[in-house]
Order: sequence, then C-alpha cells, then structure tokens
Amino acid sequence: MRLVFLLFLVPFCSAAVLQLPTKSTGSLRAKLIQAGKYQEFLASQHAARLQQLNTGSQPLIDYYDDMYLANITVGTPPQPASVVLDTASANLWVIDAACNSQACNGNPGSGYTKQKFNPNKSSTFVKGTRRFSIQYGSGTSSGYLGTDVLQLGGLTVKAQEFGVATNLGSVLGSEPMDGIFGLGWPAISVDQVTPPMQNLISQKQLDAPLFSIWVDRKLQVSQGGTGGLITYGAVDTKNCDAQVNYVALSSKTYWQFPMDGVAIGNYAMMKQEQAISDTGSAWLGLPNPVLNAIVQQTKATYDWNYEIYTLDCSTMQTQPDLVFTIGGMQYPVKSIEYILDLGLGNGRCVLAMLSYSNTGFGPSYVLGHVFIRQFCNVYDIGNARIGFANAHHSF
Repeated sequence: MRLVFLLFLVPFCSAAVLQLPTKSTGSLRAKLIQAGKYQEFLASQHAARLQQLNTGSQPLIDYYDDMYLANITVGTPPQPASVVLDTASANLWVIDAACNSQACNGNPGSGYTKQKFNPNKSSTFVKGTRRFSIQYGSGTSSGYLGTDVLQLGGLTVKAQEFGVATNLGSVLGSEPMDGIFGLGWPAISVDQVTPPMQNLISQKQLDAPLFSIWVDRKLQVSQGGTGGLITYGAVDTKNCDAQVNYVALSSKTYWQFPMDGVAIGNYAMMKQEQAISDTGSAWLGLPNPVLNAIVQQTKATYDWNYEIYTLDCSTMQTQPDLVFTIGGMQYPVKSIEYILDLGLGNGRCVLAMLSYSNTGFGPSYVLGHVFIRQFCNVYDIGNARIGFANAHHSF
C-alpha cells in the first residue's frame, strides 16, 4: 500500500485570490477490497449505523471512499494539517496531540500517520470553555473548542474558532486526513462557530466573496495523487470554462438548490426536487426510484458481498450520459465519471451511486465528486448562488 504524502500548498495569484492544489487520498473501498478486508469493514459500518439511529448526522458524507484534501496551518509557530474540503459541513477541526487512540494516531493499514495539533506549543492558542461533537455519516469527531491563527497559503485568519478533537470514529482514523475544513453555511455550523470562509470575507481578504473547485479525473481511483484545485476569491478559468451558469440557492444551510430532473437512456424523470453539492461525498446520492432506473438502463447488478452495483468494465466509456437538469440547463455526466474500477477483478466495475433518502426533510440528491469532476462548482457566498462550468481534463 503506497504512502501518500500531501504537498505543501503555495499561492499562485495575489493575496486576495488564492489557488490551492488539492490532493486525492485514493479510494479506501479499493484498498480494502484489494486487502480482502472490505466485508469486515462493512460489518463495522452496519454496527455503527445502528448506534447512530437516534443521533443527528450530516447528509451522506462519504469519507470512507475518496476525498480531497488541502494543507492548512494552525497556531504560532504554524503547525500543519491536511484537511478534507467539505461543502456539506461548516466546522473546522483538527486532532489534539494529547489524543493517543488508534483512530487519532491513524489506524493500522491506512498508510498514514496523523498530523496532530499541540495547543501547548502555540503562543496564540486560547482554549475555550465549550465542548463540540459532530456526527458525520461515517463517524464522530468530538473534543473542545479553541481559537488560534489559521493560515491557508497567503491568507490568514487571526482568530479562528475551531474544534480540537480528542476522540475520532474508527473510519475517520482509517483515512489520511488530519481534520475537516467545513465550507458550508453558518446555519449548519455546530455550536454557532463562524466558518473560516465567513471570517475571510468579513476581513476583506478576498477579491470576491466566493470560491470554486475543480476536481481532476482519475481512472485508477485507488492510487491517490494530485486531485485538483480550490480557488478562493475567484473563478478558476484555467481548469474551467469561462461560461458559468448560476442558480439561486434554495437554502443557505448546505449548498442546496432546486434540480428540475434527471434522465439516462430512455428514462426521464422531470420533477423539481432539492439537491446539494457535496465535496465530502465521493459518489452520487439518489432517490431509490431514480437509482433503480439507472440500474436498469446500464444493466448493472447488485453485488451482495460488497453491497454495491457492478457492471462490466468494458462499458465504462460507452454507457449513456446521466443528465441532470438544473436551472433549465442540462448537465450530462459521462459514464467515465459514474463508473469506477475499484479492483474487484473479473472485469467488474462499480456504479458510483448510492440510494439516498431524506426522510421527508432536506435534499433528495447529493452530488459528489462524480458530478464535480464533470462540472466545476462555483460557490458564490456573496450572491447566495451556485454555478456550474465545464471542467477541463487531459482525457
């Protein structure tokens, strides 16, 4: 199993427009499948979900497959952390150096030793009196709140409140990440902590109150490597088309917006429902009727051992486009994006989609990396809207 190191990030533009390369960790699913440990992992996930039935959770945050990280520093002198960029949560947290659990140190087999934050070595850290606890789709992070200097390349927040985690769920301990960088709206921030983006905007450090994300295309998702680019304060016009189509947000909580319908092959379902853009989810979260229709159109079959839909890898580039209609515009996602080779063998690939139920509240669709790879997402905080532009790739 290859050890993945994250590159230190450097700004490319002025201090008011910052571009940070992101790093893909690779697919944990693929790693576990190759190691013959995926069924054991699924069993632990089922047990964890049973314990979480009476707790709140963020919508379909799929950390246990594929994620995109960026480097930050916290404290004086700066202490590095590689954090998940997550538009479906709004809190920043890092791991406390005093936490010596297996998850906090990095689970065996993850190929990564966690970078942890030592408050005692920062001259500017102020410990708060409040505790925090966040329940994600794959585990819990909990600890205490504190305030310190946060740096993102050339940008600085002098007093950012964030979580210092003294406890991590097991799955979070299996991924090469040191924390989570929430890019959602303040309304979903646990304990009403002001998210970093809002602090950057209020301090007038950005040319424009927005950020954009471009995710690179990887056919071999298990390998990790350079993942893409996040641009603070501007639209990335190098990796994305200059033409950006915007739609107004329907809720300033998650990056939520109305979607007009979805189609694939000879199936079409035109009904306005709510969707969110989620950089913390690798796959697509879809209503069960829509997922069933896609399965029929692609002739995928359910694999009970791995609890995923599979199909012949030879069809990776020949299946019909999956077309989302948003704001009257069509956004076709090619099969090269929604079919992944996770190393199952026997020429089988996976349909990168999950059944998702909102139980009557919130969004019906979660658009993760499968969608974001095809279309750059522009998160316009100042105008409360989200934009989509064709992403540029080498193949």
